[in-house]
Amino acid sequence: MTIAIGKTVFSGTGRFYRTGAAVVFLAIAGCSSTNIEGATPVAATDGPKNTGTYPNLNIPPQAAAQQFTEAERNAKLAQLKAEARAQGSKRGAVKLANPAALNTLAKQHGSDALKQIEAKCDPALDPACK
Repeated sequence: MTIAIGKTVFSGTGRFYRTGAAVVFLAIAGCSSTNIEGATPVAATDGPKNTGTYPNLNIPPQAAAQQFTEAERNAKLAQLKAEARAQGSKRGAVKLANPAALNTLAKQHGSDALKQIEAKCDPALDPACK
């Protein structure tokens, strides 16, 4: 009798029913939870609204806040420039390269690079390699 039950459960129609039951169970378990906490209704969002009229472009737009006066603008610019100078002094002086040394380096760099390539040596690995 156990052999007959084993044949039914593990083969043929038993496998079909088991697979179908698993699919139904997963479909119910996966789709049963819905989370609508963060959902926002479409009508509640603030967006462009059709007023039924064309905008009059001849009327200047109103400022949302009080604009700076010239004195306030100049004071803020002076403050920003002072802070920029303070940041520049923290970096230290920029060292300008000697143009003659750069020209000498430019002339020698190509030949030095060719020597390293032809000798197949890496100065990072072998400092004596030149």
